[in-house]
Order: sequence, then C-alpha cells, then structure tokens
Amino acid sequence: MTPRLPGDPEDDHARFLEAVVSTEGGALRVASIYLPNGNPTDTPKYDYKIKWMKRLLDYSHERLKLEEPLVLAGDYNAIPSEADVHDPNLWRSDALFLPQTRTHWRALTNLGLTDAIRATTDDDGLYTFWDYQAGAWQKNNGIRIDHLLLSPQAADRLVTAGIDKHVRAWEKPSDHVPVWIELDLEARRR
Repeated sequence: MTPRLPGDPEDDHARFLEAVVSTEGGALRVASIYLPNGNPTDTPKYDYKIKWMKRLLDYSHERLKLEEPLVLAGDYNAIPSEADVHDPNLWRSDALFLPQTRTHWRALTNLGLTDAIRATTDDDGLYTFWDYQAGAWQKNNGIRIDHLLLSPQAADRLVTAGIDKHVRAWEKPSDHVPVWIELDLEARRR
C-alpha cells in the first residue's frame, strides 16, 4: 500500500492512497485520489494543484510501465471539456476549468489512460457534482469532476461504467455522486 503520492516527501495532505488487490485474473492496482481544488487561482493553492497534477502524471507514467490493470479513481477537481459542464462560461476562470488544468488532464489521458465514462458514452449532461447553492441540483447545473481513469490493461477489461445521479436526490446528500465501473477480472492476464 502507498499512502501518499510520490514526488514530494513534505506533502502530508491525505490526498492519495494506492492498494494492490489480488484477483483471479491477476493483480489490480487501485489508487484513490483527491486532487487539490486550486481556488482561488491567484494564490499558492493553484500552484499546488498544478504541481500535484504533474506528480500524478509522473506517478501514472511509472505505473503504466508495469503493464497491469490500474484504476485511478477519485475527485480530480478537473472538468475535462465543455461537454462536462452545464454552462462552460460560468467556469472559465475557475481552477477546475482553466486551460492549464485541462492541459494537465489531457497529458494524463495522452499517456494511454482511458476515461471510463467517456469510453462508454458521449452523452452531454453527465455530471458528478452539483453545488448546494442556487438550486444547481434542481436545475441540473452540474459538472463532471469525479473520474475513473484506466490503464490499457484495465480498459481492456471494462464491461460498463456509470454515474449514480439518483443519490444526489437523497435526504442530506453529498454534493458529489458515486461513479463506478465493472471490470471483468476473471480473465487471466494475456
């Protein structure tokens, strides 16, 4: 088990946990992340976010060399594209949607990581977060910032993925909803 994102021994924030699970089909590596929000952008918080994203990119690059199923799951605090936000213009100056944030997101996917939700659908209006204010949930003014990124070996085993939007309607819900995948882990490694 790895309790923190490698690359900065001084960073003691609880934002990363990696575990390896033994399955019938071999090892499955899962990392749970909580990427920094980065707001306000004119403070050291945004610099910390970008440095963290660079460390995640380095970590991912190293883990992909293992050629094993890897799932990077969590709150990335990154809106990948305009299809992932109800009103892009409201988010243009937010750390979650700045061009530099999206550039670092693309760098992750350009390593060969697959966005599980986008691998299964191109639909608009798929959100994982709705602010508690201004009736965002009731108006479906959401954003998609919770993601499951899969290594090629995990993507090959992807059966389906989804977002449990209905959970947001529960009494006293989180402002985030679960994002999930189903992998076929019974197949032996090729």
